[in-house]
Amino acid sequence: MNYRTPTKAIITDAGFASRYLPITKTMPKAMLPLGAKPIMQLVVEECAEAGIEEIIIVATPEGKPIYEDYFNNAITRIKKQLRSQGKEDRYAPIEQILNFPKITVIEQDPSYPYGNGSPIASARKFIQDDEAFVVLYSDDVVFGSSDVKTLIESYQQHPEAKAIIISQEMPREVLNKYGIIRLKEGNEMLLHNIVEKPKIEDAPSNLTSYGRYLLTPEVFDYLDPRNTGLDNELWTVDAITRMVDDGDVIVEKTHGEWMTTGDPKNYLQAYLKYAAEVDGLGDLIKETAQKY
Repeated sequence: MNYRTPTKAIITDAGFASRYLPITKTMPKAMLPLGAKPIMQLVVEECAEAGIEEIIIVATPEGKPIYEDYFNNAITRIKKQLRSQGKEDRYAPIEQILNFPKITVIEQDPSYPYGNGSPIASARKFIQDDEAFVVLYSDDVVFGSSDVKTLIESYQQHPEAKAIIISQEMPREVLNKYGIIRLKEGNEMLLHNIVEKPKIEDAPSNLTSYGRYLLTPEVFDYLDPRNTGLDNELWTVDAITRMVDDGDVIVEKTHGEWMTTGDPKNYLQAYLKYAAEVDGLGDLIKETAQKY
C-alpha cells in the first residue's frame, strides 16, 4: 500500500534530560537557546521549510504548558510597549512564531515504557491510516538544509517505501557513540539494520542514523509497549528495523550538517556553530577564545 505524502510531523521532547539538571527541572531541554531561538523553534522551522502543515509536539507534563505558551502567546502588551517606543520591528520574530504551521502539544502517554519510541506511539491518534508522516527528535539540529524536505522528496520518488531515514557520515573514532547503519549487500540505499553503539572495529559502515525519519502507519504495529528492547525501553530503531522484513527502508544522506544537542558538550558545539554561522559572531568567538 502506498500512503499519502506527509503533511504532519511529530517532534519529540518527552525525556528527563537528566544530563542538564538542574535547569531541565524547570525548562524542557529543547527550549535551551541557540542564539535568540530555542532549539525547538529551529526544528519547527525545518518542518515549515518543507511544507509541513501540522506539527504535534510530544512533551512532558511540565513541558506542555511551556511549549503551548511559546508557540501561541502573542504577548500583545509587549507589542503595544514596543510600538509606543518606536521599536515595533523587534516584534517581528514573535509574528514569525505565530505564523508557523498548526502546532498541537500533547503529553506522552504515561502508560508507555521509557524509550524514544513512546512519544511517537503517544501521537498515534493524530495520524490517519492512509498517510505517511515525519518524526524529528528535538535534540537533533541540522544546519544548511531541511532533512524533512529531503525525506519528502525521497518518498515522492519511492512511494513504496515502508520508511525513510536520514544518515550522516561520521569519523571512525566516534562510531561507537551512535547507531550505525548496515546497508543491504549490493545496495547503497536500502537498510539492513542499525547497530547501536558498536565497537569501532565492528561498525558496519560510517553512516550514523539520527532523529529524522519518514514513517508509514505500519510502524505502529511495532511501537507497542510489549515490544521493548535494550534496557526495557521502546526503541524507534527497533521498530524501523522490523519494517525491513515488510519492504524497503530507504537510507538518504543529509544535505546539511547534523549536530546533536543531547548533552552539554555537544550543545556548546552546536551553539558556537550557530553563533558563528547564523549570527555572524565567528570573529568574536575566536577573539574571546584566545583570552582563555
